[in-house]
Amino acid sequence: MLKVNVGNKPQAEQPENGQAFEIDQRKEGWFINGNAFDGDIAALGNNRFHVIWQNKSYNIEVISRNAAEKTTHLLINGQHYHTTAKDDLDLLLEKMGMQNSSAQKINNVKAPMPGLIQSIAVAEGDSIAKGDNLLVLVAMKMENVIKSSGSGVIKSLKVAPGQIVEKNQVLLEFH
Repeated sequence: MLKVNVGNKPQAEQPENGQAFEIDQRKEGWFINGNAFDGDIAALGNNRFHVIWQNKSYNIEVISRNAAEKTTHLLINGQHYHTTAKDDLDLLLEKMGMQNSSAQKINNVKAPMPGLIQSIAVAEGDSIAKGDNLLVLVAMKMENVIKSSGSGVIKSLKVAPGQIVEKNQVLLEFH
């Protein structure tokens, strides 16, 4: 069983007022909120589908999908929709007050390879989110933008522009 939340904004910006559906696959077929899915789905091409359901026609395009975070960005009849899904394990962990989230809290960022710190885009005390640029590491004449893999507040910078670092050296720490 999957519990799917659908809204017009990405999950980070989405208030909890989107529509929720429970989708279940059984021997008899697919069920939505306990009712058998009696619609028709036709694949039109790469990430494009046509669905007829409850006497309505829907043209659906999958814009992006993140399997790790269980999110999907859809274009349905010209409208953007963002979905998040929770499976049985996610729901059980949530019920127990735990999270099965891939957005882990990070404690530090280490150099993925030896190189030269070209520039630093953050300062101590800055709040950062997953995907934010942290610094540029030059290795083998290539600039590598190091991005945050989680969110947090920068506690301390362990390097400075122009400094040479080794692989796995701590570059910065988070609170």
